[in-house]
Amino acid sequence: MINGETTEKIIKELKRIEEDALCSSKSHFNAAQIWANWHLWLGIPATVLSAIAGVSALSQFDYHDIVAGILAILVAGITVLITFLNPNERAEIHINAGNAYDQLRNNTRIVYEIDAESGVITPLTEKLKQLNNKRSELNSQFPRPSIRTFEKIRKEIERGEAEYTVDKNE
Repeated sequence: MINGETTEKIIKELKRIEEDALCSSKSHFNAAQIWANWHLWLGIPATVLSAIAGVSALSQFDYHDIVAGILAILVAGITVLITFLNPNERAEIHINAGNAYDQLRNNTRIVYEIDAESGVITPLTEKLKQLNNKRSELNSQFPRPSIRTFEKIRKEIERGEAEYTVDKNE
């Protein structure tokens, strides 16, 4: 096989890694936002209901015991959800994953845009193997975003929402 064909195949594989990393990073950033929203959607009502339950328990209305009891049950339920789902921690994990995949994508692009210009096959194949191993490591290290999140991100990428301005002008 001639040098040019091998270089083309290496570049093609590098671009596959770059595309995987792009989809994964955007999916994780999206998932992080979803979990951050859950944290707020559960935390704010729990706080408000807790305050209302406290005030209600101290009020002088005849039904205050019932209202306080219902609110206490709601607060307990939301608190259980917050504890069980731990949305804040999940959001942080997805942000870290998104950043790691972004780093992989950038490193991959540099290899095929800059290093591949030299046309030296051995260093390119070594870098390809390193990047592929990094992709595999990240895939096993972080949770997978939902299919719904992945499909949403795929559509955004297809619309060009992940392109650099400099690339659009070429």
